[in-house]
Amino acid sequence: QVQLVVSGGGLVQAGGSLRLSCAVSGRTFSSHGIGWVRQDPGKEREFVATISSWSGTRTYYADSVKGRFTISRDNAKNTVYLQMHSLKPEDTAVYYCAAGGWGENLSAYDDWGQGTQVTVSS
Repeated sequence: QVQLVVSGGGLVQAGGSLRLSCAVSGRTFSSHGIGWVRQDPGKEREFVATISSWSGTRTYYADSVKGRFTISRDNAKNTVYLQMHSLKPEDTAVYYCAAGGWGENLSAYDDWGQGTQVTVSS
């Protein structure tokens, strides 16, 4: 089993930036694809971004965040990051990281972190 701990959320004004971190422990970190998912209360979970296993050469983003968010991984630190720029109020949500999958299919991810709140004020 894989444990994921998410950090870095907070309150930011529209146009600002935040960086989320997902620290992973358990099975070999580098062998897992990692995704970021968000959920606004009352709505379904929404795919945000994903990065492939090992060197992380493949990344994929939701259209809503493309060009503003960047996913990256540091295998030496067992951590995946989500750098968010040009934040908008509609980015407000609880952000989760998930391991073991790739792409927009949320059921493909096996293990989930606890989530962190990101609030963007207008």
